[in-house]
Amino acid sequence: MESPFPKSSSADGEGRIVVRLLPQGISGLEAFAYQYPLKLITPMRPPETKSALVFILSYGGGLVGGDQVNLSIDVKTGAKLSLATQGHTKIFKSPSREVVTRQTLLVSIAPNAAVCLLPDPVQPFEASVYEQIQIFKLARSASLCLLDWVTQGRTARGENWSFVKWVGRNEVWTVADDQAAQDRLLVRDVVILDSKQAHPQLPTLCDSMHGVGVIGTLVLRGPLMKKLGEFFLAEFAALPRLGARDWRSEDMKKGSDIPLPPQEQWRAERLRMEKESKLLWSAANVRGCVVVKFGAPTVEAGRVWVGSMLAQEGSISQHFGAQALMCVR
Repeated sequence: MESPFPKSSSADGEGRIVVRLLPQGISGLEAFAYQYPLKLITPMRPPETKSALVFILSYGGGLVGGDQVNLSIDVKTGAKLSLATQGHTKIFKSPSREVVTRQTLLVSIAPNAAVCLLPDPVQPFEASVYEQIQIFKLARSASLCLLDWVTQGRTARGENWSFVKWVGRNEVWTVADDQAAQDRLLVRDVVILDSKQAHPQLPTLCDSMHGVGVIGTLVLRGPLMKKLGEFFLAEFAALPRLGARDWRSEDMKKGSDIPLPPQEQWRAERLRMEKESKLLWSAANVRGCVVVKFGAPTVEAGRVWVGSMLAQEGSISQHFGAQALMCVR
């Protein structure tokens, strides 16, 4: 018996989000659709009104080998969108190297609009094959906060970078004001972790990671992220460059019992935490984008570090609300 209802025009894994600025000055959803295995959730009554909030999920808690997800997002002039998850994005094993699980995210951000994507990390299982492409096209006055990170797998089951392949690509573009002009690529960041392309002297992917359990990239762009970007650059410039040795004179050391200002106290505590947890990071200005790279032995160490940095500076909470930080608390 044929169904009396028309067939859906959406393909499996397709999703679409459109956010606009409501008359009250609140960001709301104009369009919201998804197809299995993609799942999108938004609170009926958002806890805050600084930005619209959408959770990106998948049925069954993860993506099965060969799943394809394509999500397009359009944030209109003046609107703000926070994107989060409700746990690790799990990537289940593939039957062969040729069966690739893919996620594609295409985001368009209009003038004076902003997007904050701070998800939980991707967790590829043993024997999984995964490819992720995220492309952001921004107007010149648009803002973006993007966190992309991946873990070593299920440590409780002994997984340690045991997947077949993981590819992550992030692109940030500025949209040309003149239709005759071309869009400009600002950042193209690609990470390829391939079990078959390990270093000759380090035969496995696990060996090449040198004890790191999570790696991540944070990209900041636009006027709303200007102070946050400057904060990361300043903190990176303040890192000790000659190890932990105290190079101050004896006279200066005698006065070291003088209480430090709150910012200096926080920095000293953060440096101690980074040293104890063996967390490494760097920050650089790339064509107007601040790109932060970090690695930590555990997910929790990476989460604590990212969350403390964002909370200390305060721009994310100010512009998007505390809800945007829920995955890095």
